[in-house]
Amino acid sequence: MTNDKIKTQQPKKDYFIDDQSHNMRREPQIESDAYIPAGKLKGKRALITGGDSGIGAATAILFAKEGARVAFVYHSSDDDAKRTENRLKELGAEVLVFKGDVGDESFAQSVAEEISQQWSGIDILVNHAGEQMFQSSILDITADQVDRTYRTNVFGMIYFIKAVLPHMPDGGSIINTSSITAYKGNPNLMDYSGTNGARVAFTRSLAQNQHITDKKIRVNSVAPGPIWTPLIPATFPEEELDGWGKDGALKRPGEAYELAPAYVYLASDDSSYVTGQTIHVNGGIVING
Repeated sequence: MTNDKIKTQQPKKDYFIDDQSHNMRREPQIESDAYIPAGKLKGKRALITGGDSGIGAATAILFAKEGARVAFVYHSSDDDAKRTENRLKELGAEVLVFKGDVGDESFAQSVAEEISQQWSGIDILVNHAGEQMFQSSILDITADQVDRTYRTNVFGMIYFIKAVLPHMPDGGSIINTSSITAYKGNPNLMDYSGTNGARVAFTRSLAQNQHITDKKIRVNSVAPGPIWTPLIPATFPEEELDGWGKDGALKRPGEAYELAPAYVYLASDDSSYVTGQTIHVNGGIVING
């Protein structure tokens, strides 16, 4: 028997570049002028993990446009976080921002408690924070990497759900971001694909849990396909990017703003009869499940 603690690596260790928008060859599109808000989330209180850039930021912006108060969590991309915070305030939203590691349960608890103190509860939780490491061989995946990938993508999801539930009223909504890799796999993102399979199974299971059903809380997920966000150039070798995201029917990668309406749908009363489900937004890659 050993008393050694399970080792983990630091979040985002060995990324090719920092996952910040200004490092991309082309900045992601997180907002569209074509979107017409309808007050679908008026008065709602939302928490989004990984809300500083990409899909998380696009979702935060639409939530604000739909009338929600928006809190978001990020790890280290200060410039992106500040830009998103400023945009939300421009839209007239009340905003709370938290910096930390979603894989730390005490951080999740402190975030939920602070939001509840400020806003007296949380109606919507979006577990979006995630990370991935490109490895062409399973022999190159270290124990530290496995722990970190699952700690961010799976443990963090569970920690935030546990932290938020005591502050979530009846009729709340939990939305977990999964991935096309949960269904299709990816030979170079093996542990990441595994975490997304876990997210799908956890979403389906939680939706059926009596504690959740008694409170009429709906639990769903969104499974993005190839979406141009700061995570992509940060975690894929440059030579992998030229043809990336072009294998779907639409022959192009998606933009972050094209994902956000799916989160609005699942957060709003429009999806009042939807729980335990996954919405696939992937440019026309047919997925069963």
